[in-house]
Amino acid sequence: MRFLILFCFGIILLFVSNESFAQSSRESEVKPIPASSSQTFSNKKKKSKKAFNKNYDQGIKDYEKLMKANKKKYRKMAKGMEKPQYSDPTYFGHKKKPKKRPKGKRKFCDECGIVH
Repeated sequence: MRFLILFCFGIILLFVSNESFAQSSRESEVKPIPASSSQTFSNKKKKSKKAFNKNYDQGIKDYEKLMKANKKKYRKMAKGMEKPQYSDPTYFGHKKKPKKRPKGKRKFCDECGIVH
């Protein structure tokens, strides 16, 4: 008796699943793509590629301009570092070279922490 009930229940499930499969197969039919939509996709792709190249070229120009400005700035800084204030060790933290006093009259310097 139980076997008959299970068998009938299995057949009913099989019948119901076939109906739902038929509906889903109709919905998922392959539709042809119109030719006009494929052309617009390639046109969009070309336009975006042109825009990317335009932005890329502009970026390169900006970069070159920035590098020129940096080159000028570093040259000016290097020229300033040639001053004896920066290159001569006797200046050590002073804008003007400190005086050399006699040994008995030397003072402690607050700028560099040396007695001179």
